[in-house]
Amino acid sequence: MKEWIVPQERHFFDQLEQIAGTVDEGAIALLGLLNDFTDVPAKRIRIKEIEHRADEQVHAVFEELNKTFITPIDREDIQALASRLDSVLDMIEAAASRIHLYGLDKPTGAMIELGQVIGQSTRLLKDAVGMIRNMRQASEVERIAIEVHRLENVADDLMNAGVAILFRGGDAVRIIKCKEIIERLEEATDFCEDVANVLSDIVAKNQ
Repeated sequence: MKEWIVPQERHFFDQLEQIAGTVDEGAIALLGLLNDFTDVPAKRIRIKEIEHRADEQVHAVFEELNKTFITPIDREDIQALASRLDSVLDMIEAAASRIHLYGLDKPTGAMIELGQVIGQSTRLLKDAVGMIRNMRQASEVERIAIEVHRLENVADDLMNAGVAILFRGGDAVRIIKCKEIIERLEEATDFCEDVANVLSDIVAKNQ
């Protein structure tokens, strides 16, 4: 029985790590767009391609769950972790698409700073997802979860300050466009926090 369970265990953890890596790749691509506002259409397409790849990876996890009776951790946690990670990338792609569709000429400071926070969060989550196969690293997973919570609070402050700056003056249409993009970026950090919560739950259940 053990020999049968272990390959399945590795398979699910490998798949989750793959998704977390793809999400981090998307965050890096987003920051590349925000830091260098040239050839935005091509960079937006690149992010869309990464998002599509993540969708396929998440679909593969759900297919495996449907075929597997015994899972290394609760199947609900596997589902939640895959879905929440995918949601982070959905928001990254949503922000990139709006930057392109709205014809934004340059990012605001808040957008760039939020992109940096997203990148810090996804890098930490990528590390943490790689640790849950070994509960001896449970304390490190929890430390990362706490840091992602802190970063989400930072993102809240950045969003509020960024929107306040927008409303101090300027073109009304640009204000509306930038506000929506900033909110999508902040929402990505909300989903990062959701991932951190799932990781904390997994650690609490499996130590």
